Amino acid sequence: MAAHGDLARTIELGRSSHRRLDDVLGTRLAAGELDPAATTRLDGWTVGHLLTHLARNADSHRRLIEGADRGDVVDQYGGGLDARDTEIGHGAVRPVTDLVDDVRESSGLLEAVWATTRWLGEGRRARSETIEITRLPFLRVREVQLHLVDLDVGVGFVDLDPLYVRLEVERLSMLWCARQPMGLATLPSPALALAPVDRLAWLTGRADIAGVPAAGIF
Repeated sequence: MAAHGDLARTIELGRSSHRRLDDVLGTRLAAGELDPAATTRLDGWTVGHLLTHLARNADSHRRLIEGADRGDVVDQYGGGLDARDTEIGHGAVRPVTDLVDDVRESSGLLEAVWATTRWLGEGRRARSETIEITRLPFLRVREVQLHLVDLDVGVGFVDLDPLYVRLEVERLSMLWCARQPMGLATLPSPALALAPVDRLAWLTGRADIAGVPAAGIF
């Protein structure tokens, strides 16, 4: 069953996010500026960790979709989060060319599944909650867009796809409001005063706002 409407738009955003990631990695690799051991903006994670995570995340989405196409509800990661983290740790120390090839190949395989799935059924995410398969493409977009910034290879929030920024700010603002006491239906005024990209950085826990508690969503 072909995707239509918002889902088709999200899938195209996923494809363009993969292309952007591929371009950034390719440029850095050609310049000799991609070091697997380099630190990132995520505490305790190197470039190698993040690239391995992006590849295994693509594989996990493909696993969920293929399971749903069979009529099964399968786990995102076989063995759960512990197994996922172990695999990321082992993969992080590979040569940089292997890491980049892994990201490219896993993204391409995921896109192939996007093109053939019926978009029916559910899967079970790493923390055991069940999710509709149609929600997965946006989660993949989120992984790629945010980790492009986290890699600390010259991409900032201001460089992210404007469509992603708009959609994500809307989604996370609604989620933030839903978690607040009754009657609090808008973000704090200092957050609303920010440019959307800066608001996104706060909502995703990647920036602070003076006098405002952390968003606490991630």
